[in-house]
Amino acid sequence: MPQLATADFAPQLIWLAITFVALYLVMWRVVLPRIVDVLEERQRRIHDDLTAAEGLGREAAKADAAYEAARADARENARRMASETRDAIKKRAADGEAELDATFARENAESDARIRAAREEAREHVRIIAIDAARAIARRLIGADVDDAAAAAAVDAASAGDR
Repeated sequence: MPQLATADFAPQLIWLAITFVALYLVMWRVVLPRIVDVLEERQRRIHDDLTAAEGLGREAAKADAAYEAARADARENARRMASETRDAIKKRAADGEAELDATFARENAESDARIRAAREEAREHVRIIAIDAARAIARRLIGADVDDAAAAAAVDAASAGDR
């Protein structure tokens, strides 16, 4: 075997040293700086994505708080309206209890309808924000645009798991 020929050891060792030094210099000057740049860019992108996700989370929390405030206001308005209606019924009981009961029921139904409408509107706003957030997060994390239908399906699936 030529590798074991003792006369060829010196040239083989010299070429080994030359090759090692050449490869070491190529790695040190070319390859490793590129790898470091890629890793730093990746870390920066991850940090930016996390910052954006936190911002979107805060926006979703604000939207949820606005929804809860609207819901509480609607509930308080319904309670207030019910109380006013009961007072009016007590004052006019002699004039026609049946008529006032019908008015009370109608006003409560309208209040409930407004509450349901406000709740559904707020849920739709939260859903739209969640879809936009999901698209933005997917775009940042995987670098691909997700269509509205896929983002909506993901948000709906996540929402269905919460119920």
